[in-house]
Amino acid sequence: MKKSLLLLALTMTCLLTRAGGLMTNTNYHIAFDRMFARGATTEIDAVFSNPAGLAWGHEGLQLSLNFQKPWQNRDIETSIPSFLAVPNVSPGYDFHEKYNGKASAPIVPAIFASYRQDRWTASAMIGIVGSGGFVKYDEGIPMFNVPLTALMAQNGLAPGQYTLSSQMKGKQYIYGFQGNFTYRLTDFLSAAVGLRANYYDGYNRGFVKADMGPTNLVDMQLDCIQRGWGFTPIVSVDFHQGPLTVAARYEFRTKVSTENDTKQLSAIIAGKTPAETAAILGPKMAAYQDGAKVRYDMPSLLTVAAQYEITPQLRAAAEYHYFDDKSARMAGNRQELLEHGTHEVLLGVEYDIDDRFTVSCGGQRTDYGLSDGYQQHTSFACDSYSIGLGGAVNLTDKIRLNVSYFCSLYNDYEVKSAGYQGTPYPGSDTYSRTNHVIGIGLDYKF
Repeated sequence: MKKSLLLLALTMTCLLTRAGGLMTNTNYHIAFDRMFARGATTEIDAVFSNPAGLAWGHEGLQLSLNFQKPWQNRDIETSIPSFLAVPNVSPGYDFHEKYNGKASAPIVPAIFASYRQDRWTASAMIGIVGSGGFVKYDEGIPMFNVPLTALMAQNGLAPGQYTLSSQMKGKQYIYGFQGNFTYRLTDFLSAAVGLRANYYDGYNRGFVKADMGPTNLVDMQLDCIQRGWGFTPIVSVDFHQGPLTVAARYEFRTKVSTENDTKQLSAIIAGKTPAETAAILGPKMAAYQDGAKVRYDMPSLLTVAAQYEITPQLRAAAEYHYFDDKSARMAGNRQELLEHGTHEVLLGVEYDIDDRFTVSCGGQRTDYGLSDGYQQHTSFACDSYSIGLGGAVNLTDKIRLNVSYFCSLYNDYEVKSAGYQGTPYPGSDTYSRTNHVIGIGLDYKF
C-alpha cells in the first residue's frame, strides 16, 4: 500500500495561526504572542483587544505592521485489535498506524492603525480572524482507509493485493476588516463601538484511487470551493486610573453561511451500483454537493481583563475569555455535541529594562468543552496550555520593533468505539497536535 486514502474533509478546519476559540483567532499583534494578556492594553494592539483603551493611548496617528509564521502537526493515531478477524477462520491482525497531518501557512500579516484627537479615536485593523492556513495528510486518514480496507476484505482482497493512492489539499481562511470609534466619557471611563467584516475562503481538492493491476477498484474525485460573508458588531468599555486599567469587550455572534461551488464530485466502486456507492460514501460527500450551504459561524466572545503597573517599569495583567461555541452554528450542527463553550485564562508580565529594551512573557489555558462525539478525523481540537515570550526594542523615538515566540502544549484526546467507522471491529483514535509560532512587527508613531 503506497499511500492511504484521500482526505474528503467534511469541515477542513486548519486553525494554524490561531490562539483562541474553535473558529476565532486572538493573536494578531506580536505583543500578544510575547505576553498573551493584552485585553487591558492602551497601546496600538488595543485596536483589536481593547478598542476602548485607545482613549488613553498615543495622541495622533500610529501604525503597526505584523508578520507571523506558524507550524503545526495534527496527528491521528489509530489502534484496532484483531482487525479483519473472521470467527473460526482468521484471528485478523492488530492494526496500529499514525496519520501525520502537516499543516502550514505562509507568512501571516496583520495591520493596525489608529488616530486619536482629544476625546475621540478612530481605529482599524486587517488580519486573518479565523483559521488561517493549509493542511495535508500524505498518508490519508482512517475515516476512509479503514472502512474501504474492510470492504475490500469482504470481497476477498487482502491488504497488499492492491494499491491505494491519494492526494488532498485543504485551505480555510477567514479574513477580517475591523473599524472602531472610541470616546472618552470621563477622565477615567471610555467606551467604543466597532464592526468587523469577515470573509470566509476555503477549498478541498483531491482524489483517491485503488487499483489492482489494470483494474480500477475505487475512484473518487473532489474539487469544492466554499466562500461566504459575515459581520461582527463589537462593544467595549475601559476604566483607567493611575496604574490600574480594567476593560471588557463583547463580540456578537457572527453568522457565516458559505455556498459550495463544486467543480467535481464523483465516486465509483468496482462491483457496486451508483445507489450502493451512494449508500457507502454518500453521507461523507453530502456536504460537498454543488450549491449546498454550510455554516461556519464565529461565536460570541466576552473578554474581561485587568492590568496593573507594579512599578513604572513593571506591568502585570490577567484576562478571561468566554466563547459561546454552543450557540454558533457549525457544519452538521456539531456545536450541539460540545459540553460547554470555550473558557480561556491568560496571564502576562512585561518589564522595561531601560528606555530602549522591553521583555515580556505570558501563558494561556484553553478549555474547549470537548466530547467524543464532537471529534472528527477531518476536524478535531485538543485542550491546551500556551506559553509565549519575546521583547521589544525602541529603534527610535517613533519606531518600535517587536519579536516573539509562542507554542501550545496540547492534551491528547482519545476516542474509543465499539464499531470503528461503521466496521464490526472495536478500535480507538488518539488525537494530538503541536503548534509553534514566531513573529516580528513594527509599530510607528507619527
